[in-house]
This record gives sequence, C-alpha cells and structure tokens, in this order.
Amino acid sequence: MRTKSTTKNTINVITLGCSKNIYDSEVLMRQLKASGKDVVHEKKGNIVVINTCGFIDNAKEESVNTILKQIQFKESGKVDKVYVTGCLSERYKPDLKKEIPQVDQYFGTSDLPQLLKVLGADYKHELVGERILTTPKHFAYLKIAEGCDRPCSFCAIPLMRGKHHSIPVERLIQQTKHLAKDGVKELILIAQDLTYYGLDLYKKRSLANLLRSLVAINGIEWIRLHYAFPAGFPEDILEVIRTESKICNYLDIPLQHIANPILKSMRRGITKEKTTALLNKFRSEVPGIIIRTSLIVGYPGETDEDFEVLKKWVKEMRFERLGCFTYSHEENTHAFKLKDDVPDEVKKERLNIIMEIQSQISWDHNQNFLGKKFRCLIDRKEGVNYVGRTFMDSPDVDNEVLIDATNYYLKLGDFVDIKIIEATDYDLVGIPI
Repeated sequence: MRTKSTTKNTINVITLGCSKNIYDSEVLMRQLKASGKDVVHEKKGNIVVINTCGFIDNAKEESVNTILKQIQFKESGKVDKVYVTGCLSERYKPDLKKEIPQVDQYFGTSDLPQLLKVLGADYKHELVGERILTTPKHFAYLKIAEGCDRPCSFCAIPLMRGKHHSIPVERLIQQTKHLAKDGVKELILIAQDLTYYGLDLYKKRSLANLLRSLVAINGIEWIRLHYAFPAGFPEDILEVIRTESKICNYLDIPLQHIANPILKSMRRGITKEKTTALLNKFRSEVPGIIIRTSLIVGYPGETDEDFEVLKKWVKEMRFERLGCFTYSHEENTHAFKLKDDVPDEVKKERLNIIMEIQSQISWDHNQNFLGKKFRCLIDRKEGVNYVGRTFMDSPDVDNEVLIDATNYYLKLGDFVDIKIIEATDYDLVGIPI
C-alpha cells in the first residue's frame, strides 16, 4: 500500500564517490537554495537527486543499489521523484534508462543547468563558485580543474569527466575568499591531476602560482594537495611547499604500480627509476614531507615477478600513507582490450600482502611520534573522543588523533596543540597541552 510522502517539496541530495562529487553536490545545493528550494543532504526529502560514482565495480554497484533503494521508496510512496546524475549516469545513461526506467530522469556530469530546470530552479551564473558545504565547516574541497588528458589504460575518468580544463585563478581566489569568510580553515585542492593545472589556460603548468595566490588569503591556515601525477611533475611546487607555512608538507600522488612492464602497459609515461628519483627529490627538498600514494594490484599481465618488484619497492620506499586497490576491468578503457588474467583470489591476496606491509610501516612511523607535540585540527566528537588530524592527515583517508572528551573540552574546528601519548598502526592518542 502506498503511503503519502511527508516531506513535500524537499530535495534530498545523496552523494556517492569521491571528493569531486562532494564538490559538485555542494554547488547543486547552493543553486537550489538560491531559487528558494528546500534542500538537504542525505536526509529525508520527497524529491531525491543521486549523485553517482561510476569509477570501478564496487562504486558502480553502490550507485546502482542506492538507485534501486530510492526506487523502492518511490514505489511505496515515501518518495515522489528520483533523479540520477553524476559519473555513472554520464557513462551508462542508455543502459540505465533501459534497466531502471522508474528513475524520472538521468543527467550527466555537465548537465547542471538542465537538472536545475527539471527541479524548478534557475541556473544563476553569479553564484559560480559558491556552495553549501556538506563537510564540517572548517574544511572544504576546492576543485581547481575538471576532466583529464592523461592516457592511463585502466582509467574511465575521461569517459565520464571529459578532457582537462582548468578553472581560472581569479575564480579560485574568489571561491576561496567565500570559503574563508564562512569559516573554512583548511583547503583541500582536488582535480583529476593537479599538476596539469594551467596548461590549457596559461600554456604552462601553473599550480605553484595558484598556491602563492591562495596562501595570501586571510583565514585559510592549511592548504593540502590531492592527486598529483608523477610524469612531468612541476618541481617548482616543491619550493612553494617548503617555503609557504600554510601549505601542508603533504602530497597525494597515486603511483599505481612500479614494475616497468606494468607501468608501460598502464601508459603512465614514467619508469620505476624516474619515479624513485622523483620521490627521493620530494624528500630531499621538503624534509619531513608526507607522501600518500595508491597502488593497483592484479592488473592484466601482472606476473609474480612484477608483484615481487612492487612488494620490495613498497618496503624500500616506506610511504607514510598508502592505499591499495584490486584492478577493475572497465569497459571502453584501453586496458579492456587486454585479458583480465589475474584471478580474483590472487588479486585479493596481493592486496592483503601490500596492506600488511604498509600496516607495519605505519606502526613504525607512528611510534616515532610518542611524546611529541603536533598542531591538530579538531574535526568532530565521536563517542567519548574528540577526533582530530595533524598536517600529515587528510579527512576520511588518513590517520586520526583521538583525545578523551570526558577529561577535556575542545571546540570543533579549532587548532589545538596535542601531545601524543599512544600510537597504533593507523591512529594516535593525545592530550591537549
């Protein structure tokens, strides 16, 4: 029996996937709010907009399951309308319309004006760069470019996000000033490839110049860099990281693999030798830099020898932060032409081996912090603990610092000096000083 929805004319935006989707949802919500719409994020509403991810199998499955769940709500009368946008919709719109026709309408990644029109809102150009934050108000993601020109064989991002285009420096400065005015203290720069920034607009890699502009904005205290690419890395960035105190000594640079045959097949444009030399340069030019990377195991043709090379290299490089994923065979990518010949159980075994190695490295790394003081940004209160982060840690993906909330009172969004008194493989425990 259908039950009438009780949250009339409330638009519920559900966000799946990466930080770039978070950014897009925040822009959508600001535009809706400006047209007088009642909009919420992942709460109850009779109109649902699902911002999907279509990157790898797990993400696609989560997106499809979320759509089906909302369709069930629609059929039972708890929801009136369901709209789907984002990467999955961009990539598989014809298939989705055929398989899940109960969705009211599908939109791609660049269809914001059309989506707004269907929702009864106008696209307001004067709001470009303004958002309703879904993150805690003291940190925000800043997308500096969209799309990607890199030819990586395994990646479907260009199919969903298109070619690389940079956002002009002036617009990014304006956005950052808005964020700082609203209380944002930490700025997390994101793009498919930060290091490509500016090539299309200014005919040269311009990330260093952008960073110098952003550090001048009052209120912003930390700037963090996510998703650099190793081939053609603009080394003038290192000087800016070293000399500008607002820029965290932190770099997220997904390397994917290190065995030369795999790097060549992945079309990464770099070798093991050049990658290792680049990382050593990071550490020599920016002492104490925290390097986060991500790796793929089980890529087509990955032999036991290739994996041994990767395993040995992870042990040698001792990354401060590392994530690992099993290869996902994605339609219409260059690697899809290859045979997905590494069995799933072998992929999982290799992933577990890498993460066991990294767990010990992270343990060793964290033991060095016992008794030391760090400036921490307090993100939230969770149970009996405050949860904070050092400059070494990005939200949701890295280590956290736990502070006993039964003995201390801290204000969320504040920077606090914390002394580390305990350390596990992935978390620290501290007390305010």
